[in-house]
Amino acid sequence: MSAQQQQQQQQHHHQQQQQSGGERREGGARDGEQKDKKRKESILDLSKYLDKAIRVKFSGGREASGILKGFDQLLNLVLDNTIEYLRDPDDPYKLTEDTKERGLVVCRGTAVVLICPMDGCEAIANPFIQQDT
Repeated sequence: MSAQQQQQQQQHHHQQQQQSGGERREGGARDGEQKDKKRKESILDLSKYLDKAIRVKFSGGREASGILKGFDQLLNLVLDNTIEYLRDPDDPYKLTEDTKERGLVVCRGTAVVLICPMDGCEAIANPFIQQDT
């Protein structure tokens, strides 16, 4: 292949790359793709509850409370000094007074339905009610 043919082939290849969305960078991402991809962040900021007591409800009816030691954006939780609230054998959604100590527990985020702090709560105005002015 002559030098002129090689140059034409390189120009043709370069034109095809420009038409298909830009040159590829390391890792296979194109120019615009890296800007568009943002790190997915959790909609909940649980960092203010680290080392504080929380109560967690799970799909299926289980409930537990413990000290929040860690979490991730998928809502996987690490609880210490965990206490599980046992359910009524006749009604799986009804809790009894019985509890069981579980210690250090990793809770899968896909099973978490509700997270609430054990120490107090803050009342907010109902945003769905029209305020009188």
